[in-house]
Amino acid sequence: MKNILIIDDEINICTLLSKFLSKHGFNVDTTMTGAAALKMMKEKTFDLVLCDYRLKDTDGAQLLQDIHQINPRTIVIIITGYTDVRVAVEMVKNGAYDYLSKPLYPDEILNLVHKAFAHKESEQERLAVQPVDAGSAPEARETLLSRNQSEKNDKYVYGESEGARELIRQIKLVAPTDYSVIIFGETGTGKESVAHLIHHHSKRSSQPFVALDCGSLSKELAASELFGHEKGAFTGAIGTKIGAFEQAQGGTLFLDEISNLSYDIQVAMLRVLQEKVIRRVGSLKEIPVDVRIIVASNEKLSESVQRGKFREDLFHRFNEFTIYIPPLRERREDLPLFVTAFVEQVERELEKSCGKISPEVWKCFQQYNWPGNIRELKNIIRRACLLTPEMQEINMAALPLEMKESFAQPPEEMQVTGELAIMANDNDLKTVALQAEYNKIINVLKEVKYNKTKAAQLLNIDRKTLYNKLRLLNINY
Repeated sequence: MKNILIIDDEINICTLLSKFLSKHGFNVDTTMTGAAALKMMKEKTFDLVLCDYRLKDTDGAQLLQDIHQINPRTIVIIITGYTDVRVAVEMVKNGAYDYLSKPLYPDEILNLVHKAFAHKESEQERLAVQPVDAGSAPEARETLLSRNQSEKNDKYVYGESEGARELIRQIKLVAPTDYSVIIFGETGTGKESVAHLIHHHSKRSSQPFVALDCGSLSKELAASELFGHEKGAFTGAIGTKIGAFEQAQGGTLFLDEISNLSYDIQVAMLRVLQEKVIRRVGSLKEIPVDVRIIVASNEKLSESVQRGKFREDLFHRFNEFTIYIPPLRERREDLPLFVTAFVEQVERELEKSCGKISPEVWKCFQQYNWPGNIRELKNIIRRACLLTPEMQEINMAALPLEMKESFAQPPEEMQVTGELAIMANDNDLKTVALQAEYNKIINVLKEVKYNKTKAAQLLNIDRKTLYNKLRLLNINY
């Protein structure tokens, strides 16, 4: 039996975790202080430690270091509240296996424990095939583990807003399952990053993650990209091609902009999901596939179904779990986290130190509507760091024109009260035109239940133009 030590100053958590893990075949001990835990570890070998980050006599970072001094092979999983998530991520980089956010969910805990032991066994097998010096074997194992976790977690920024917390909670709930997932969010909100996180926290994490942008596929290419083709299947097929389903065998297939698939391909996709076999273009042979499907769209698939653009039966196949990613303008408290992360990334890319961001730029960031969301923010940070001399303050001159124009607009030019925009001069022709435009946009937004993609279509303008008008008219939905 594997030995597990639970360290938490809440007796209820110790009791519940102990009973739950004992029922699943583990030998469990508990303690409420770091000092007692270290004493127990010197007397007994523990394979895994579940440790609360905040303890009365120490913190998780110090305890992690002390545990690894006693036994570098012990797996450590940190238990943390949402406010300490960033610290927990740093601890993962320093050697913890992973972290769990409160509130705790039994299935999530059990899955992570099994995953940790499986990972340790695979690391030991790999080191057995590629031996290191006997005297440094434990350190080598730990270095590999730390490097692996650092690479997996360094790409993600975990927000602290209410929307971000709910997003993380849903990701961790659905990841251990094998449910198909629909990710819905505006362009640039990070749908592929969310798909990566689901894969990373799933039992398929050691298998391939394959992403395919359906929006860039023509009807002719889609079947070949998804299912592959045989040599000579069509003009230009000079060799056999392995499709995305085969590439993702055992792992996760992420299909972005899924609503762009043609009707014929949707029919073929439905058969694959039902029968779990694919047939390459130009072949009669059926190939079994075991793939988890995650799809994404910047418009609601249910609305695509209503418009007859997407098959209802395929929608229900995908719709085992839906995740909504809030736009950046609805989670402005996460801006500092994203900005800091992107600045650090750009500093590594450019091999230069960027200066601090000026208070005026911060104010502009807080007021801006971010139609391009996180992707737009990242590009703006890259541009600003490139234009600003090393170690000098990043100021408004480094921002793109549309941001400066938006920031320069006087806030008192227009004030919104309830559903109406009250202008300074009701008799001015320009004011009357703006008022009419405001009313029209509000009415259309209500009609489509505030779906901006659909509103732009009904207004016969593109999404970017709609967002510019929303900013101009100070409409916040």
